[in-house]
Amino acid sequence: MLKYLIVMLDRASVPFCHHEPAEKNEGLISAADLKNAIRFGMKENLVIQFVYPDRAIPAELENIIETIDHVKIKPYPSGKDDVLVADIGAIPQKAENETLVIRASIQELAEKVSEVENAIYRFKRVNIILKEPDSISEEDAGAYKLFLDRLTYYIAGQTASGKELPQFNLLTDRILLDKMNNCGAGDESITIAPDGKMYVCPAFYYDGDAPVEWDKEEGLQLPNAQLYRLDHAPICRACDAFQCHRCVWLNRRRTLEVNTPGHTQCILSHHERNASRNLLGRLREAGIAATLKDIPELDYLDPFEIVK
Repeated sequence: MLKYLIVMLDRASVPFCHHEPAEKNEGLISAADLKNAIRFGMKENLVIQFVYPDRAIPAELENIIETIDHVKIKPYPSGKDDVLVADIGAIPQKAENETLVIRASIQELAEKVSEVENAIYRFKRVNIILKEPDSISEEDAGAYKLFLDRLTYYIAGQTASGKELPQFNLLTDRILLDKMNNCGAGDESITIAPDGKMYVCPAFYYDGDAPVEWDKEEGLQLPNAQLYRLDHAPICRACDAFQCHRCVWLNRRRTLEVNTPGHTQCILSHHERNASRNLLGRLREAGIAATLKDIPELDYLDPFEIVK
């Protein structure tokens, strides 16, 4: 069931997920298409998220945007009420935003872990999105584990000293979740691109996929739409790495199936899950989070490792 509508205001809208930004060929959405997008979101009672480029939007479009409740996703710098997206080398020192999305490679995370530590407590919520997901090696996965291990010690120590447990997608989400909480592209969210057409998500638009049709009686006319749902993902629906992004775009790139994750995505998500388990243990040792549910120990990182 759709819950969110993502509206890309420009072809060069800031990437807030794993895909890379488009080449700087500008392509603003038209006023007519923007109005149609808002009308669609209102009729379907969706949360509308407008994704901005790193240049000013014409006043005409801004005025249309302000006719509806919404969320703005903007590149740094931006206004205080927006979701802020920044590369790890440009994390703002002064936090005026509640949510920060940091895009970084694993190598950058390993080199700038202190910047991530500082950001975690300057924002209400911090999400880290990995860049270059198709080029991650086993060595990178090991470095990612070390990065997560360091952060578990840091967060446990800061929380034990009296600070509130932060909202940090890689570690604290799994402690609080009891079911999958994933991207949901093609199922819970849909994207309207600058061409005024509908796509599974921005990455599918950049890949040149065919637009998705919408029928007022039947809803999304997405081929094999059931495959975008968790109940038709046999590996993921049995998994308890609840914080996993479960990116259908990455699934298709790696396995040619939107409902089947690739090896790397599972490895990284289980490193996050296991680090969350370690964090939970350290919090309990400090007398914190005693009432939270256990995270069972696993003897694998990729579910395919236990397939007989």
